[in-house]
Amino acid sequence: MTTTVAYADVPTLVGADLGYSDWMDVTQDRVNTFADATDDHQWIHTDPERAKDGPFGAPIAHGFLTLSLLIPLWTQLFEVEGVGTKVNYGLDKVRFVSPVKVGDRIRMTGTIAEVTEVAGGYQLTVDVTIETEGGTKPAVVARSLQRLYA
Repeated sequence: MTTTVAYADVPTLVGADLGYSDWMDVTQDRVNTFADATDDHQWIHTDPERAKDGPFGAPIAHGFLTLSLLIPLWTQLFEVEGVGTKVNYGLDKVRFVSPVKVGDRIRMTGTIAEVTEVAGGYQLTVDVTIETEGGTKPAVVARSLQRLYA
């Protein structure tokens, strides 16, 4: 479920738990497309047969692919009405805690840790966790910085 708030209410959101996104499938096609876009064709990602004998028993998604999926997962968690521009301002403290195997499903949860006024808008600092279905450890833990301008 998406948390929707008015722009004027953004400063009151510190500590808000944004719940969970929907589950998203991590397919071999998605991994291969990311490999093509980044020129990272390491066998552990793109060669399913060889990866069966690798350290994870299957091909795994690139860590940066999993991290990049934060954007579509984020849009499922949070919406601000009355915003003219939204900017991904960056990331802090990113950790790739456990691999995401091809065929896994992931989802994201987030909590707004800070809201800071910036020139013309607000910066949200959001603690996010991307997890795999049935996993015992998160796949990615990060602090996402989002800017909102009226």
